[in-house]
Amino acid sequence: MTTALSNKEAVGERYVLETMRHAQQMTWEAVERIARAMVPGMRESEAQLRGKEILAGMGMDRIWHPLLIRFGANTLKTFKQRSEGDPQLAENDIFFVDMGVVWQGHEGDAGATFTTGSDPEMIACAAASKTLFTQVENLWRKGVAGTELYQYAADQAQAMGWKLNLDIKGHRVSDFPHAIHRGGDLGDFEALPNAGLWILEIQIAHPERPFGAFYEDLLI
Repeated sequence: MTTALSNKEAVGERYVLETMRHAQQMTWEAVERIARAMVPGMRESEAQLRGKEILAGMGMDRIWHPLLIRFGANTLKTFKQRSEGDPQLAENDIFFVDMGVVWQGHEGDAGATFTTGSDPEMIACAAASKTLFTQVENLWRKGVAGTELYQYAADQAQAMGWKLNLDIKGHRVSDFPHAIHRGGDLGDFEALPNAGLWILEIQIAHPERPFGAFYEDLLI
């Protein structure tokens, strides 16, 4: 998908689409490695330290947004909200990993939700966040503006029996640092989002129980 770049989609001189794809792949590898390192009994603070060790060992350039690992009820927290306490991961629990890492001067950003044990509603919630992401991603591929993507996401989440957090509406990435371009949120972008420049974020909540799920990836 390629449309004329707007000012909100400005990139730096180093930006290369294929390097963005590499950053995406490396970030997903890191998410999976960190998720495998999470074990019941571990506290969130311990998880953060372990996650940073894993990232350092993978040869990243740097972290461009804080590594977030949320357990249990803290999966309802948004990026800017602090976790409540320092909970331990339970035998039947839900958690997500969210990271923004620079690889070869380009910003990777990915997040996904995982479960321990066999709680069926937690497993369903984690799966639903990825399913909803895929549905919205497929709509984007048809050439839909960012504003419409999140209205669709909200409608689909409700139909699926979950609550979409519309305080989380996606954002820009590019060569580091993308922030100088001030692209704003994907959910407020009224044009057709170009590939390799936008992160689609999905955060849902269980309608009754105190947990949720998160999934994000690069639209490419």
